[in-house]
Amino acid sequence: MVVSAFVKEIGQVADYRLYGRVAGVLGMLVEVAGLDQALSIGSRCVILAQGGRRVTCEVIGFRDKRALLLPFGSLEGVGLGCKAEVFESDPVIRPSPAWLGRVVNALGKPIDGKGPLPNGPLAYALRAAPPPAHSRKRVGGKIDLGVRAINTFLSCCSGQRMGIFAGSGVGKSVLLSMLARYAEADVNVIGLIGERGREVQEWLEDDLGAEGLARSIVVVATSDEPPLMRRQAAHLTATLSEYFRDQGSDVLCLMDSVTRFAMALREIGLSAGEPPASKGYTPSVFAELPRLLERAGPGVEKGSITGLFTVLVEGDDHNEPVADAVRGILDGHIVLERAVAERNRYPAINLLRSVSRTLPACNNEAENTLVERARRLLSTYENMAELIRIGAYKQGSDPAIDEAIHYYKDLEAFLSQKKEERSDMAEGYADLANLLGLPVPESHDEEVGAQPAAEPGGEADSVVEDNAVDAEAAAPSPRENSKDFQKRRQRMAEALSLRQLKQAADPPPQSVDVAPADAGLGTTR
Repeated sequence: MVVSAFVKEIGQVADYRLYGRVAGVLGMLVEVAGLDQALSIGSRCVILAQGGRRVTCEVIGFRDKRALLLPFGSLEGVGLGCKAEVFESDPVIRPSPAWLGRVVNALGKPIDGKGPLPNGPLAYALRAAPPPAHSRKRVGGKIDLGVRAINTFLSCCSGQRMGIFAGSGVGKSVLLSMLARYAEADVNVIGLIGERGREVQEWLEDDLGAEGLARSIVVVATSDEPPLMRRQAAHLTATLSEYFRDQGSDVLCLMDSVTRFAMALREIGLSAGEPPASKGYTPSVFAELPRLLERAGPGVEKGSITGLFTVLVEGDDHNEPVADAVRGILDGHIVLERAVAERNRYPAINLLRSVSRTLPACNNEAENTLVERARRLLSTYENMAELIRIGAYKQGSDPAIDEAIHYYKDLEAFLSQKKEERSDMAEGYADLANLLGLPVPESHDEEVGAQPAAEPGGEADSVVEDNAVDAEAAAPSPRENSKDFQKRRQRMAEALSLRQLKQAADPPPQSVDVAPADAGLGTTR
């Protein structure tokens, strides 16, 4: 009787909640007093704005016994004295396979007008830690990405993480859509972070298409949304990838772009009072980047996440802080160059500046021989492109240069690919072998470990064994070739007088008839 009476009295006690008050608003930053003991970094609060609006915020710091909050939406109606209530809910989601084919926002809410999303049985934290390094599987075998230039020259393995580095308007979004449509993966999880709102629907309908969307989940946070939404969209993309990986699927995680994620982190850090460092980026940006990118990779027992992350390089500077930091974290980088796009060759990949760190281990000997031969020809032509363009090089002066000129047009055509065209990996190797007159490599699929490779043109590019049958095995490395070409070009330039250079601008009959390096050899968009 005593116990039941006590329980009855407890039931009559009014439900209590912790409240604070808005003590200041500056820009998007809200200061709340009275809750500093009840909150911690990452806690959620709900501000009761005028007109009954509820504004969800997150704690990003503390100053003078006040909590510093940033909103997930508009601060309209928020003023001094508004109540701020502690929000007990943890930031988790409950995904399920029924989410495939849907488009969601950073909060996991559907925005495609196709109705509500069913919740799965398991809760996943939005900002989970990456799996322990010693518990992960090794990188798996090569995967077919459907893009000829990447399949042959920049092979990607299951569980590998690669970056696509490009300036604005060079074609990275179109390349991303080709990868989403053509790559051999069980599930695609695509994060559009900081994209233009006008282009989202166009990208979904025209570039990704119904076929690509059917096996994808797309997370969208447009450029006009608050920085917390853009940051959370990136973490939600990683969390959804982890869910399908844990189901045993091989997941392709595509994110466009990591740079806008970093910009959102910069806004959050500056609002919290962090000192700006390189180009205004705060120290927390470079601590947060590896936490996101390391979530991709092989799973512990089953499944994998192959990550392809675009990096928008500011001012076409590929050594700017975010690009430099991301390049050091990932397992390879694909460089899209404006000069290549300007000569109308798409995808505008500069192979000589791109590298996959699973090469040469993931290729067999014949494939490595084929790739090295093609790289050497491209490197030779690029080193002499200026003299070839003005007609200063005479045919027969150097057999290696003559060979590079002979194959250059065909190699450029091989690297070109329309966005509606899919290229099979075996087909790509066969076409390249036939182009260069080499034996077609036999396909193989075996698990490899990620091994570091030198930059293109380095000594690690010489992958042919001493007993290789190909006569090219005895040739010097691309780096040695490059030095020889530079010396040869300098001697030729010194030997030409001003009068001879003027005459060379009009190529004489005996000069090689080649297309200039900026000729439109690729396909049109």
